[in-house]
Amino acid sequence: MAHSAPTTRLSGQPAGPVEPSVGSLVQSAMSDVSTLIRNEVELAKAEIGGSVKKVGIGGGLIAVGGVMALYCSIFLFIGIAELLTWLGLPRFVSYFIVFGALLLLAGLLVLVGIRFTKKFRKPERTIETLKDLPDVMRREAPGQRQHDLPVVRDGHIERAAPHARLG
Repeated sequence: MAHSAPTTRLSGQPAGPVEPSVGSLVQSAMSDVSTLIRNEVELAKAEIGGSVKKVGIGGGLIAVGGVMALYCSIFLFIGIAELLTWLGLPRFVSYFIVFGALLLLAGLLVLVGIRFTKKFRKPERTIETLKDLPDVMRREAPGQRQHDLPVVRDGHIERAAPHARLG
């Protein structure tokens, strides 16, 4: 028996490096995926939060401009046109003046609303980290991982140095 592999005394199994079990690999993978998804959701919330508020304000201004042009013009601006008629202008001229003023005001509100909505920014950091997903998800034996998962804290991505060992 001079050529047989060394064995442990208790189990009779060959001594040497122990391969990780499938269960521990699956558990490690599920933990990594869970952490990654949680971090991506937190990053997306942090990036989009401010932009969504600006889009909401812009949409509200557009709606206010439209409602004002429709309803207020019926009641309030008929009175203004009649006032212009009372001041000596022909009735049709006073109505055209009021119509032009309403159209100008409504257009101005819509333009301001559009400027607010154009300030919406796409979540560029989230898109960047999603592009890195295939690299991060590469499976390596526990303790031998060459790539750390990115961590998101307060809307900022924190990454360890490339090829740093987790140990």
